[in-house]
Amino acid sequence: MKTKFLFVTGGVVSSLGKGLAAASIGALMEARGLRVAMQKLDPYINVDPGTMSPFQHGEVFVTDDGAETDLDLGHYERYTSARLSRKSNFTTGQVYDSVIRKERRGDYLGGTVQVIPHITNEIKHKIIDNARGADLAIVEVGGTVGDIESLPFLEAIRQFRTDLGHENVLYIHLTLVPYLKSAGELKTKPTQHSVKELREIGIQPDILLCRCDREIPRDMKSKISLFCNVKEEAVITARDVASIYEVPVVYHDQGLDERIVDGLGIWTKAPDLSVWKNIVRRVKEPATKTSIAIVGKYVELTESYKSLSEALIHGGIANDSRVNLKYVDSEALERHGIGDSFADVDGILVPGGFGARGSEGKIAAVRYARENNIPFFGICLGLQMAVVEFARNVSNLDDAYSAEFRAEAKNPVIDIMDEQKNLDNVGGTMRLGAYQCEMVEGSLAHRIYGQKTIYERHRHRYEFNNAYRKTLEQAGLVISGINPKKNLVEIVELPQLRWFLACQFHPEFRSRPMDPHPLFESFVGACLHYRESTAEEATSGEREC
Repeated sequence: MKTKFLFVTGGVVSSLGKGLAAASIGALMEARGLRVAMQKLDPYINVDPGTMSPFQHGEVFVTDDGAETDLDLGHYERYTSARLSRKSNFTTGQVYDSVIRKERRGDYLGGTVQVIPHITNEIKHKIIDNARGADLAIVEVGGTVGDIESLPFLEAIRQFRTDLGHENVLYIHLTLVPYLKSAGELKTKPTQHSVKELREIGIQPDILLCRCDREIPRDMKSKISLFCNVKEEAVITARDVASIYEVPVVYHDQGLDERIVDGLGIWTKAPDLSVWKNIVRRVKEPATKTSIAIVGKYVELTESYKSLSEALIHGGIANDSRVNLKYVDSEALERHGIGDSFADVDGILVPGGFGARGSEGKIAAVRYARENNIPFFGICLGLQMAVVEFARNVSNLDDAYSAEFRAEAKNPVIDIMDEQKNLDNVGGTMRLGAYQCEMVEGSLAHRIYGQKTIYERHRHRYEFNNAYRKTLEQAGLVISGINPKKNLVEIVELPQLRWFLACQFHPEFRSRPMDPHPLFESFVGACLHYRESTAEEATSGEREC
């Protein structure tokens, strides 16, 4: 079958959920038996989001091949069977860099290099290259229609329908239909103007996804249809839902997938959404619940921990449990102490991050978990803070610290990797992508994974300093996972405690709602067990009184 192309654009305001919409469409198309290719186009000039602050961009999602990408790729991998690569996300910076290098090489000799056709041709080439072997390529265009930065991308996708034919290209536009409380009614004008802006560029949307906090009545859909030149049945209410995993089911119930396959002339089987319906049931009607604290410095913007929070929800799905997340500011712990920050939680997780700010608060959280035997999970920087805490308070290395935070530390138990020294560039130079880890048989990690060799994704410059390995092991730290090629520590644990494990990699990047990552499944299970055991102890104490 010839590859078809579906483009998702957004209008009115940002953060409407284009990534979730594209991912949900991918889920529906896979449920119909189609092979999908997912891709995100980002209009910013950065080569990738790797050097951006989480407050500006949110999470950086890492692929197996080491690409630092937009967080929407995390949605794509969670909702579909695709394992994405660096081809799945590109930016204005990458496009212009490629065109300029070609110009310097002489590929355009005799020609004036311009946005049209050279930049737009480069964009089209990258889209087609990523779509190879797929039945349907789903391409999300970042930004909002009307932004000057996205114009070359919109022009490129406009040309696709001319190049490939009307029957091979479909445009979906995500827009906003706000409810004005003061007027007591929904307003369609923002959607009308957004579509008008898109049509002025030369793109007529085939389907409108209208974000709204309630169902849009039929007469209003008719009005949108009339003013936007879209069939009424192609005006879809993208209403707010309690769980993001409801979105594929909600879209299907409104006939979105039927509109797509009809518009592209694709014959498919009827979709089986039983897996998604079961996931929604487990999220909305769990048998149990647990609370987990996430200790970090980006807690004001939880999008910084998007894959992490979703992976914990997946762990809850596997245990038929609701996972309530409590975000704890590590800087506040430094200023005010632990206090009752963890009085109502069943587990503590310290995630990845960069920089010294808030590090002492994270170390304090690790110590609290260790001394009170509360389930603890450290990820990336979380492993490094766990090692520092253990070195200071168990191995009595008072000046133990990370060389990232204090270069003159007498005991740098965490140090920069040799190949990371004396680098000229910061962007794209960390230890990135999937690396091998060999686990010690009989360890907690080995029991959780059920296999000796794993591959997990990394994003860091600093590592466990092997010069301190013997000292820390003698004090009781178990190193249960090693990268065999470079002898780098990947996993540490304290087997004498209920559940205490930290890993240098990012397991959250490989978790899916229908296939939860084993570490998160096990951690949430341990938190549930802790909750049950402490409740039993409290009940027993009341009886004795």
